[in-house]
Amino acid sequence: MYEKKRVLNRSSEEKTDLIMWFSELNKNSGAVAGGKGANLAEIYNLKISVPPGFVVTAQAYEYFIKSAGLDSRIKKLLEKIDYENTEQLEGVTKEIREMIERAELPKDLKDEIIDSYETLSAEDSRTKDRPAEELVERTRELPFVAVRSSATAEDLSEASFAGQQETFLNVRGNDDLLLHIKKCFASLFTPRATYYRNKKGFRDIKVSLAVVVQRMIDSDKSGVIFSKDPATKRNNVIIEAVWGLGEGFVSGQITPDRYIVSQKESGNFEIIKKEVAKKKIAIVRGPSGGKEKINLKEEHSQQQVLKEYEVRMLSDIAIKLEEHYKKPQDIEFAIASDKIYIVQTRPITTMESRGEIS
Repeated sequence: MYEKKRVLNRSSEEKTDLIMWFSELNKNSGAVAGGKGANLAEIYNLKISVPPGFVVTAQAYEYFIKSAGLDSRIKKLLEKIDYENTEQLEGVTKEIREMIERAELPKDLKDEIIDSYETLSAEDSRTKDRPAEELVERTRELPFVAVRSSATAEDLSEASFAGQQETFLNVRGNDDLLLHIKKCFASLFTPRATYYRNKKGFRDIKVSLAVVVQRMIDSDKSGVIFSKDPATKRNNVIIEAVWGLGEGFVSGQITPDRYIVSQKESGNFEIIKKEVAKKKIAIVRGPSGGKEKINLKEEHSQQQVLKEYEVRMLSDIAIKLEEHYKKPQDIEFAIASDKIYIVQTRPITTMESRGEIS
């Protein structure tokens, strides 16, 4: 094992690793792992079932940009933008993204990413006391992974950058992983994200990007949980679920099943309403990666997605996460081979606008 490289973390003036595992991070690691990475690490270390993963740190992004000589070039390009000129904004940000994607990652960063990816190929890299890379033996078959952008300013009170950068699912192989990490880095400069930062008064130097690399769950079913109803002042748990990957209903292609769950004083959960939708299609992983749309047979399309014990287990997880964060949570889940995985949690942002119950 080569010596791991450490680079300066501007927010703490201390040295930070280029790669860090969930076991080494927590909810206060936003300056290193971004909002998404810090939250995933926090719930991973709560022993919630989270697919194992590592983070290419925000300091690795800064090291790459500087090593490739892109920092001054990006700064000059941004300075010439008229942010109300849509055509110019799109043209300049496209040029920046292409520069980042064409640039070569430093060899030491590339080696650490590949080494960590091979480590992740073991079934489970969770460890209580030591970093995963010290304990896990490699296996020959590299896994499918999700490659997810995680901006360092995602959860600021004065601005929300969440959802503005790219996520790539079902990535497999060293070259494909390295390419999609650079695509995540580049997505810091989409027209939408660049315009938003300027509008909110953030100079681009203040926002960096980490990348979460996480074992991909080949979901039989997936969905979202709201630990409190985001639309009304009833304090019920709301669960929505579809067959396959959750992207189908996030994009509006599939109407999900919907479950409304009440927590009793005893702590038990009761399903007080369920709406089983007709789900004509599912989005699933293709044989060699990527996503494909499949048509569901009539009987399968009208079948209830979640078993009732799964609804209760998901409700219990949602309340535990709400209690831990002391805020109602918007949670994404995946279920494969009857095992529940939590793949994201964030505060519900619409609680203040909840309507009175009619």
